[in-house]
Amino acid sequence: MPMLGEKTSAPSQSDLIKEGSDATFVADVLEASKTQPVIVDFWATWCGPCKQLTPALEKAVVAAKGAVKLVKIDVDKNPSFAGQLRVQSIPTVYAFVGGRPVDGFMGAVPDSQIKAFIERLTGPGEPSDLDQVLEMARESLEVGDIGGAAQAYAQALQMEPENVKAIAGLARCYLTGGDAERAQEVVDMAPAGAKDAELDSVRAALALATEAQGEAGPLEKRLAADPEDHEARFELAKVLAAQGRMDAAADHLLTLIEKDRTWNEEAARKQLLTIFEAAGPTSDVAKKGRRRLSSILFS
Repeated sequence: MPMLGEKTSAPSQSDLIKEGSDATFVADVLEASKTQPVIVDFWATWCGPCKQLTPALEKAVVAAKGAVKLVKIDVDKNPSFAGQLRVQSIPTVYAFVGGRPVDGFMGAVPDSQIKAFIERLTGPGEPSDLDQVLEMARESLEVGDIGGAAQAYAQALQMEPENVKAIAGLARCYLTGGDAERAQEVVDMAPAGAKDAELDSVRAALALATEAQGEAGPLEKRLAADPEDHEARFELAKVLAAQGRMDAAADHLLTLIEKDRTWNEEAARKQLLTIFEAAGPTSDVAKKGRRRLSSILFS
């Protein structure tokens, strides 16, 4: 495996992608697929979905770094093999291995489905430089090296400025360091409509960080004087969550639910679900908290 940043002699795009025809189909597809998988994209100039699918296919083939080739066939100019393969609508994509079709699909599909299609032919392959940087950043964040994680996430954003995982990770670094304003600025860099569990988690954590008022000390004194002061317990949980002490915040909210689950229109349960999201759905805070919440609600 090449070291991070090491230059490799990757095949050029012209080596991996070509315009095919009925005349060259045997050489470009059937014979070529005996040495490596060949994807055939049947398209036409008038086909709207083809204009979406073909660039996505090209991008995925280049990303596979020579593990697979792409041959594009205009069915209007080259009807012979499209007819033999019973291509009834376009775009239609076939994968050839060993001189015969082994897989395929019709219509424009998401990038994730294209990637999975190629991986079925080639295997997952080696991680890209970007994947390695993101993994390095994640590991640094897990061991508490916030500075190292922030540098790695920033490097990832230089490589791909709209990478949602890098945006979420860098925002998490700022938030962990107590700079909610910078964290929000980074979150705002995410493309509109971006979907990512870690980004949602950071957004939930930011909401918790900005809504708390007051300090823990006076609220703890109120609660010590009166354990039934639900408002003090609720506000204390919000302050603790804003400080990143999710476990302690969840504990207070669960205790409040045990005492009065309908208090203030179930405010404690709603706040608890936000904490679970902020901590991450697979975190110990969320897993233990959900188990305890279930035992309270169904006891």
